Amino acid sequence: MSGDVLVVPTGTANMASVVAAFRRLGVNLRQVEDTAEIRDADQLVVPGVGTFGAAMARIDEQGWREALAGRVEAGEPTLAVCVGMQLLAEKSDESTGAAGIGAVRGTIARFPDDVSVPQFGWNQVTPDPGCRFLKPGWAYFANSYRLTSVSDNWARAETDHGGAFVSAMERGNVLACQFHPELSGKWGSDLLGRWIEGTRSAI
Repeated sequence: MSGDVLVVPTGTANMASVVAAFRRLGVNLRQVEDTAEIRDADQLVVPGVGTFGAAMARIDEQGWREALAGRVEAGEPTLAVCVGMQLLAEKSDESTGAAGIGAVRGTIARFPDDVSVPQFGWNQVTPDPGCRFLKPGWAYFANSYRLTSVSDNWARAETDHGGAFVSAMERGNVLACQFHPELSGKWGSDLLGRWIEGTRSAI
């Protein structure tokens, strides 16, 4: 694999592990510098570790909201990871008053108190049969909040932690993962590879 993939510096991401995962696949990540690059990127990654509100504040400070929303709505090659996936929702209980991108209806909610919060470690991912990129397997999670449902125009994967939640979803060339594929061993690396190669046909 070769060629650059652009990454959105949300200010809350563990960029080192994301960059390393793509480099192992022979792909360089380059940070976007302006709105035009987000709008026109052949392939774009939106990572995130930290809080929903902080990541959205960074995106709004840079004027990137409309361009990100447009790409996701159009199904253009976009990979959202962890908090990056949560940003696609309308809002989150983690950051009252912060509006998400709104590509997915609903609110990101906290796990119930009767399970470990945050969820740290490996858990099973079970995708819908119609998923293009996602396959059954085990992924590494680090999250206190999750999306409990998604509209029918998204194919989804579910994971159980205090009840079923949406651990990943895809539509067109958009793939969003609550888990960290860059930390999920060969299964995660294979998923990244399928997204990279599978979305190049759209370039």
